[in-house]
Amino acid sequence: MSDLVLPAPRLVLADLLSARRSVVRDGLLVVGAAALIGVSAQISVPIPGSPVPVTGQTFAVLLAAAALGPWRGPAACLAYVLAGVAGVPWFAGGSAGLPGVTFGYLIGMVLAAALVGVLARRGADRTPWRVAPTMLLGNLVIYAVGVTWLAVALHLNAQQAIAAGMTPFLPGDALKIALAAGLLPAAWRLGTRPGRS
Repeated sequence: MSDLVLPAPRLVLADLLSARRSVVRDGLLVVGAAALIGVSAQISVPIPGSPVPVTGQTFAVLLAAAALGPWRGPAACLAYVLAGVAGVPWFAGGSAGLPGVTFGYLIGMVLAAALVGVLARRGADRTPWRVAPTMLLGNLVIYAVGVTWLAVALHLNAQQAIAAGMTPFLPGDALKIALAAGLLPAAWRLGTRPGRS
């Protein structure tokens, strides 16, 4: 039987911080990203006719997932959700506890973070043309779970749930994707430039 040689996993942005992995460093990255998500959730604008506000949360989730990779990104999102449910007032508008009709979006964020982290590990965060579809896929996962939960919780049909839980947010998502498509490749250029210590 021949030896199977597997390629080394690709780096994500967080791996540029140090060549050595550390439980402490990884823990700090997870906690820091959870806090970033919590702070970004405070950028919250209510949408008439929708129980879901526009927040900076999804932007922070998807950026953190790309930067931290396939396990630290979802771990940060899960830490954010669990701490919020436990009482940390960092859900949208400073709320805490079980969020009810918007809980599906939080679960979707954890799943989206896993997907985006895997794709980033494969280099999908290196160029704008790779970042945009990666962020789009992450958003689709969030909507798939969030809108479905919203429909069940409020007894809405698919058209009503999409109108209340997805359509109003698409212009903001397009802007967030464009920002991520600029920020992530720029961070890679800075992190890998010659002479960086």
